[in-house]
Amino acid sequence: MALDKYGIAKRIAKELKDGYYVNLGIGIPTLVANYIPEEIEVIFQSENGMLGMGPYPTENEMDADLINAGKETVTVLPGGVFFDSAESFGMIRAGKVDLTILGAMEVAENGDIANWKIPGKMVKGMGGAMDLVASAKNIIVAMQHTNPKGESKLLPACTLPLTGVGCVKKVVSDLGVFDIKDGAFVLLERAPGVSVEEIIAKTAGKLIINGEIPEMEA
Repeated sequence: MALDKYGIAKRIAKELKDGYYVNLGIGIPTLVANYIPEEIEVIFQSENGMLGMGPYPTENEMDADLINAGKETVTVLPGGVFFDSAESFGMIRAGKVDLTILGAMEVAENGDIANWKIPGKMVKGMGGAMDLVASAKNIIVAMQHTNPKGESKLLPACTLPLTGVGCVKKVVSDLGVFDIKDGAFVLLERAPGVSVEEIIAKTAGKLIINGEIPEMEA
């Protein structure tokens, strides 16, 4: 059975390494903060001006003044600091962020990403995504494999306005884990109960499958 949003976030948390500075995009990526392995320390940066962001608060911990870039209440860890947006984006543009985790509407087989606008729909702006994809050392996308119509979101080429070009390194969808390499999606793992045949049927972009593909570990 396909992963839910919590399962996607939990799997992405396994990609984090000790000492990483990480920026979490809006949506599924924000859940990653709840699944950090106990043996490592990761420092989360939020582009609205917070370094040392913690997991979502319990009802007793809620503080309306502590919010992430998606305007959700969060916690701050001991030693956390606050700063203005200009300084935040200075950190991002200077390449100080080791890993960015973003949601996406579409990802192309060459690593292009579209995640900020659907033509004909009003949006407040592109947010910080363009700076993040242009500056981060590594980008992982957390996404549903298909849209509500059942159409693949892993494509030969993006059809929506691009956020970044050739920048995505890995995709974790509700169906599996994919490296993006040499112009193709390379299947590394499949979600529990999901067959390789289902992934093939739901992936429009070039897909490479080498040998037996293991199920994700819980």
